[in-house]
Amino acid sequence: MTTQAPFKWSHFEAEIIVLCVRWYLRYALSYRDLEEIMQERGLHVDHTTIYRWVQSYAPELERRCRPHLKACNDSWKVDETYIKIKKVWLYLYRAVDSEGNTVEFLLSPTRDAEAAQRFFVKVLGSSARTAPYAGLTEAKQAQTPLLSDGHTSRRDLRVINVDKNAAYPKAIANLKASGILSSSVELRQVKYLNNLIEQDHRFIKRLVKPGMGFFSFETAWRTLQGYEAMNMIRKGQVQGVRKGHSTHQAAFVAELFGIAV
Repeated sequence: MTTQAPFKWSHFEAEIIVLCVRWYLRYALSYRDLEEIMQERGLHVDHTTIYRWVQSYAPELERRCRPHLKACNDSWKVDETYIKIKKVWLYLYRAVDSEGNTVEFLLSPTRDAEAAQRFFVKVLGSSARTAPYAGLTEAKQAQTPLLSDGHTSRRDLRVINVDKNAAYPKAIANLKASGILSSSVELRQVKYLNNLIEQDHRFIKRLVKPGMGFFSFETAWRTLQGYEAMNMIRKGQVQGVRKGHSTHQAAFVAELFGIAV
């Protein structure tokens, strides 16, 4: 798949592919549900084909959506939720601001200080919007200080709210000691302050449930990227696209992939 021609050599029309991908990532549907819905419309699309579409275009949706997101504010709420992969529970780290806007997310096989630190570095890199930094692998991100454009984001960040997980203070202390995070950033460990992000987890969990878990880390991560992208669009985080306006949201996704509406 190329940026200029993401649907080249596709048997189905681009509109059908984007429709199936968008519906799967937005609503609590299984691949077989979508197969039946398409059959009702006279289109015979196998559920495995829709699965391949989601795997290909969900990460691309998230990548194309990023430049259009509104800036988040200076108060973040961080928490992790559970995602089952091959009958094993893994951890989806997520951060939202005080208005409920998604800041960043990261799937991790572990729930410890190292994983928390890796997530915070990813969050800070995302908020800084530095192109060279965004291109690094997660392993490199955990070892690399933010670039010059990141100083403003680090200075502007005011408070991080977390639960009582002991890994968070250790991760924050390491980031402050290394200069990646400003020493003025306040860490609050008050559980009720994180109610907002715990409520936000529900949208992702509701989408994961119809699939009854994932079969590999890679397929889970690709799908979750799409879930999170559609969640951000749904919440009105995209510039010029109103919250709750499904028609505008559908048109925005189509426009991202160069489809005329």
